[in-house]
Amino acid sequence: MRERVVIKWGGGLITDKTTICTPQLTTIDQLAMAVKKCVDDGVDVILVHGAGSYGHLRARHWRLNEGRVAEGISPDGQCTTQQEAVMCVRKDMLELNSHVCSALSALDIPTSVHPPHQWAKGTGANFSGNLDRFAVSPGCVAVTFGDVVDTDDERLFGILSGDDLVYRLATEVPSVKRLVFAIGGVDGLLRVPPEQATSDDLIEEWSPSIAFEGTHHSEIDVTGGIGLKAARGAQAAAHGVEVHMVNGGYADRVYNACMGLPVLGTRVVR
Repeated sequence: MRERVVIKWGGGLITDKTTICTPQLTTIDQLAMAVKKCVDDGVDVILVHGAGSYGHLRARHWRLNEGRVAEGISPDGQCTTQQEAVMCVRKDMLELNSHVCSALSALDIPTSVHPPHQWAKGTGANFSGNLDRFAVSPGCVAVTFGDVVDTDDERLFGILSGDDLVYRLATEVPSVKRLVFAIGGVDGLLRVPPEQATSDDLIEEWSPSIAFEGTHHSEIDVTGGIGLKAARGAQAAAHGVEVHMVNGGYADRVYNACMGLPVLGTRVVR
C-alpha cells in the first residue's frame, strides 16, 4: 500500500491575510507542483488548506468563532446578520478551494473535495464526522479546509480549524506516515519573535517542553495560530506520525518534508 502524507497549507501562506479574499496564486501554483512530485513519486496526499483572508477577516468581524451571540454587530457591507456571514464565509472558502483545485487540475492531478460544513459537526479536535471519505484511490488528492460548521450545542455553529482537521486525518486515515505544516514567512518554530530571529534561532526539534515565540495576529486570526499547529503536531507525533513545520515559500522544502528527506525546518516530537 502506498504511503500517505497530510499537508497543511497555511492560510497566511496562500492568501494575503490583510486584504479580504486575495489569493497568492503564484505560491499556490508552486505548492501544487510539490504535490504533483509527491504523487508521481508514490506518496499519496491529503491536502488541508487554511482560510487566510477568505475566512478570518469576516469571521473575526462577526465573531463566528464564538457561535451565536447577541445581535448588535455592525453590517460589513455584504452581510447584515451572523447567519448571512456564516453562509458568506462558506462561499468564500469554496472560492479559495477552487483556486487550490484549479492549480492541481492544471497539473492533471485528480481531486476529491470535502467541505467540512457538509460532513463535519463540532469544533476542536473532537469534532464528529466520518473520515473514511479521505481514503481515496491512489493518485487522487483528497482536499479539505478550515470552515464554519454546525454544532450540537447552544452555539449552533463555530470554526473548525484546519489544524484540528490535520491532527485527526494524520492519526485516523490509514497509511499516513507524515504530517507537514507549510507555513508562511518563517522556517519553523523560533526561540525569539520572528522579527528578531536569525538562522540560529530556528528550533530544529521541538517538543511541548520547549518554549518558542510566534506571531499570532489575534485581531485577524479566529483560530489558534502557530501555537495550535505546534500542539496538534505534538499530539500527532505521539501517535507515531512524523511531523515537520517548514517554510511553505520554498516548495522544495515542502516536497522534501513530505518524502521524509532532510529539510530545513522544525521536526515536532512527542
